[in-house]
Amino acid sequence: MSLFSSVDLYCERLSPEFWAEPVNAWTNLAFVAAALWAWTEARKRPPVPRVITLLITLTALIGVGSFLFHTFANGLTEWADVVPIWSFIALYVLTAIHLVGGVPPRRLVRIGAIVAAVVVVVFLATGSSEPASGPSVLNGSLQYAPALIALCVFSILTLARKHPLSPWAVAATVVFAISLVFRTIDLEICADFPLGTHFMWHVLNGAMVALLLQALVRNRL
Repeated sequence: MSLFSSVDLYCERLSPEFWAEPVNAWTNLAFVAAALWAWTEARKRPPVPRVITLLITLTALIGVGSFLFHTFANGLTEWADVVPIWSFIALYVLTAIHLVGGVPPRRLVRIGAIVAAVVVVVFLATGSSEPASGPSVLNGSLQYAPALIALCVFSILTLARKHPLSPWAVAATVVFAISLVFRTIDLEICADFPLGTHFMWHVLNGAMVALLLQALVRNRL
């Protein structure tokens, strides 16, 4: 598929026009709100570590990239959508491993290479890019299964170690699981609910990212 070919994966989109998904587009403000909240709280606790600044920046970029995808809706803007998401996931996983597991930075480099390889393989194998003729199995949500698994493991570890991150991690995991349901059923309910449910994926994902950021900002070592 050409990078500039129109992509139609969601219930709300009925044409290739720029403003064919206004609700899906505007709900990406949830990510911008999450970034602003995290930055406001981080500024109250100086100095702000570079990794937290980078995670907050990636959160804002998730909102921008997703907005572009739900307006221009082509193969090129889809990369702008998924790259910040997976970059955030990979960086957060490494940060969590360091904070909760006590893994030293040198070992994180090797783990980071493994995480990056897994992200690339998962995206290539289950990426959301699909021809306009139809969606993939689970409407492309399968690509986020590793993220859900990582969150579950993160929650279990923090609970087992009675880490102060645990309430935030558990809440973020539950919210993300619910958001995946809304992402998956979007096309299945078009006949009964033409707006679809993908916008709830944005709202709840924004909440999930906000919880993860607040966990680090408020409980960083």
